[in-house]
Amino acid sequence: MEAYRQEIILGAIVLYMALCVTIGLWSMGRTRNAGDFFIAGRSLGPIVVSLAVFASTLSGFGFVGGPGLVYSVGVSSFWMVVISATAFGLGFFLVAKRIRMIAELRGCMSIPDVIAARYGSELARLLVAITIVLGVLGYLATQILAMSVVMQAILADTEMFADISLLGCVVLSSTVLVFYCVTGGVIASVYTDVLQGLVMMVAGFLILITAMQAFDGGLREASEIVLADDSESMMPFGAAGIVTSVGWFFVFGIGLAGQPHIVTKMMMNKKLADNRAVLPLSLLGYIVSALLWISIGLVMRAAVVGGGAEPLAQPDDAASTFLAMFANPLLAGIVFAALFAAIMSTSDAFLNIGAAAIIHDIPRALRNRPVNNELFWARVVTVILAVVAAGFALFSYYRDATLVALLGAFGWSTFAASLFPVLAIGLNWKRATTAGAVAAVTSALLINFVVQLAGITLPWGISGGLAAFVTSLVLFFAVSFATPQPKLAWDIDRMMDI
Repeated sequence: MEAYRQEIILGAIVLYMALCVTIGLWSMGRTRNAGDFFIAGRSLGPIVVSLAVFASTLSGFGFVGGPGLVYSVGVSSFWMVVISATAFGLGFFLVAKRIRMIAELRGCMSIPDVIAARYGSELARLLVAITIVLGVLGYLATQILAMSVVMQAILADTEMFADISLLGCVVLSSTVLVFYCVTGGVIASVYTDVLQGLVMMVAGFLILITAMQAFDGGLREASEIVLADDSESMMPFGAAGIVTSVGWFFVFGIGLAGQPHIVTKMMMNKKLADNRAVLPLSLLGYIVSALLWISIGLVMRAAVVGGGAEPLAQPDDAASTFLAMFANPLLAGIVFAALFAAIMSTSDAFLNIGAAAIIHDIPRALRNRPVNNELFWARVVTVILAVVAAGFALFSYYRDATLVALLGAFGWSTFAASLFPVLAIGLNWKRATTAGAVAAVTSALLINFVVQLAGITLPWGISGGLAAFVTSLVLFFAVSFATPQPKLAWDIDRMMDI
């Protein structure tokens, strides 16, 4: 079997790609209007929603970027992955019930729809829509880059495609992604999540067992090897330092409730009561699948330090190298298929919410009416967004070899800082005003993008995401208290009393 390793892995990936095409074609028949394309007609059951929620949380960020971050800075990134489990409970407590209620009351199809209904402001809708488009480009670039990096690593071991470039992998993977997204919309995404979520859970458990067998002393020996080589990386805050680690803890722990690709799925269930099952199922899936993040990065760092493996060209190669060195070919094929499934599904979600912001929300905010034939133009914009995000991924990669996880952290922090106050707090606090929402979103956007694009280094290791998050929260409360209490629409007022 080992002699056919690459053939098995490629076969699993090709099989998955074929499945994507099939699901896309099947979903196209069920996508009859914009509501089906953007929120699956609010007709999904609890199992589908729960698998879609947790799968969207991990994706290429967790499968590729997570192990790469552990490999490069040690346990620092544990502050991301551990707190994210707690964040599920917070996100459901603050958002899930009310966003589902407001979606049914006002026929909302997007997060900006919800914001416009809550604050009665088209300006707030416009700013949130712009935030989503900009954040989508950063986060979607993460998914495309992760998929292409892994594809290049796999094809490099084949005779026919050994010299394939990263650009070629971006084009190939994006082509399948665009077909999948354009035909099926979010319906294709969530139904693929059912299969890929289960595969991710199985893969996470099996990878943990494989990682424990990589060294005679298991993960304890791997930890001791890394500790002896670089004690700082195995300390509680890792090589990234206390400020960065606590910043990740803060942004990822609270910020999940502001992630539109996750929150939007909370609008899709048939019944409000389904949330009682969705939360524990989502949390269980995330915890099991996240075993990949921690175990692969630690074992690869120990293998390189101990001389059992060559130093990685890029930290993001940790997952693919681990599978090549330690995993059974069948397991490697399953994990790679799960990786591509996670990336495809999450990419579809980002393309979907980005297209909704451009086609559905920005026109409504600017001229108080939607574009004609929203479904057609949503598909056109989906293609354009994918092309722009692919270009952004290549530019970022070749300019400074940005880690996939850090690019993902930038997209996550943009959403968290901009949307958490106005969405998670705003749906629970009647005193929140339109002026407070506008101040929060505007400040978060300016800080995040100025720090990232200008390459500004903040003192004491403070990240741009953390600075944006804290500033946004402070301004949201300060401006809301400083402006007159709003008079809410009667249905929104009643909804917030429940």
